[in-house]
This record gives sequence, structure tokens and C-alpha cells, in this order.
Amino acid sequence: MKKLLLIVCMTFAISVPSFGQSWLRALSGALKAGQAMTISDKDFADMVRQSVASMDRSNKVCSANSAYTQRLKRLTRGMTNANGTPLNFKVYQTSEVNAFACPDGSIRVYSALMDALSDNELLGVIGHEIGHVALRHSHKAWKSALLRSAASDALGAMSDTWATLSDSYLGSITSVALSAKHSREHEEQADDYGYAFLKKCGKNPWAMGQAFKKLKVLSKSGNSKYQKLLYAFSSHPDFDSRISRMRAKAKKDGYACN
Repeated sequence: MKKLLLIVCMTFAISVPSFGQSWLRALSGALKAGQAMTISDKDFADMVRQSVASMDRSNKVCSANSAYTQRLKRLTRGMTNANGTPLNFKVYQTSEVNAFACPDGSIRVYSALMDALSDNELLGVIGHEIGHVALRHSHKAWKSALLRSAASDALGAMSDTWATLSDSYLGSITSVALSAKHSREHEEQADDYGYAFLKKCGKNPWAMGQAFKKLKVLSKSGNSKYQKLLYAFSSHPDFDSRISRMRAKAKKDGYACN
């Protein structure tokens, strides 16, 4: 690693005459890339906490007395950790339909998603997001985002646009992390975790399949606020295959499906 990092740094240093003092930003990017590969769990956790705090400041978080917050609190009562990672939940007031999980156990649910789904369907989606935390998918995605953001800093030496993005490092990390898509394998694993999670909560796990059916209908409704669902799920297993998998599991376990 040290040898590789030295080569990267030397490569940018040779370019000093062309870029002037911008080599400092390039060197910073190379160093961050090296640090991202060896970052300690504590440092990584600190970076994630800062990013989540930044997101919460940048979005409209529903108040404790909000009907959305009260509903989410009721649905997630007793859900304190995922394989040892403490969980915390908040609702973002927004017209976008989404939910996401961060490696520190922060689960953020969008109000428009809550409007679209029943309690059991929403609980299935929450279980899916918790699965990403428990199975460390979110950890891997954010680590990858850290590397990509470091690369942005290096590219900032050659582009004013990249330089502007790299000036807000936390914002860069967060943006890349949230736009990163989990692999199809990870999505299926999280689906299975959500299914098992519903069973553990005493719910009919077919709600996972019902959630996917609802999201599929919304994505094809022609309503602009749901169009992003098609993009968000473009790298996921398609809705039909996910519905079929959940139906097969539910029937095998003796649950009613519709």
C-alpha cells in the first residue's frame, strides 16, 4: 500500500508545472484514498456520525409530535440494535419516496414513502433497511464512498467543478454514499432479512411482497414524484422477481398471500 501510494503521489507531483499549487489538493486526495483503505473503525464511525448529522440539518426532520414520527416510533418500538449496532430512526418531510440506512444504525424514512405504504408494508421496508446495517452492506457502501470522494479531491486539481465539490468533504461523502447502489446479492440478502424480521415481529412476512407490489404500481403510475423509483431500483432485482421470491417463501412457511 505504501509503495502504491508513493507512486500516486509522485505522479501528481510531476505535474506541478501544469497545475501549480493545485497539486496540494491532488496530494490530499491521494492521501485520503490511502487513509480510506486503512481507516480505523472509530474514525470511520466519527465520519459517518458527522455525515448523518449534516444530513439531518439539511433536511426537514419531522418533530417528535408529528404524526409521521409517532407512527414510526410505534412501528419500531423495541428495535434497539441490529447485530450490536444501535438503531435510531427519523422521518424526513419530503415528497420523495425513499428510505435509507447508514452504517451507524441511522435509519431515515421519507414521509412520502410512509404515505404510500400500509403499516406492515412499511415495516417490511424498515426491516430491509435494518438488514443492510446488520449485514454490514451500508458499511461497505460508505467505505467505497470514502474512496470515491477521495478521488474527487484528486480530480479537483484538474477541474473547478470537482474542486467545488471537494471543498465540502462531508457533503461529498454523503452524496456519493446515498447515490451508491447495493449489489443485487446484497438486496436479496436484505429482502430475506426483512422477511425474517417481520416474522420475528409476529407479522405476516408476505408484507414484504406486498410492499414491492405497491412500489411497482407507483413506479408505473405516471406520477412524477414516483418516477425516481424506477431509477432507484434499476440496479436491484426487478420487482417481479422480488415479489415471486417473497411469495414462495411465504407459501412455504404457510402464510396467506394475495
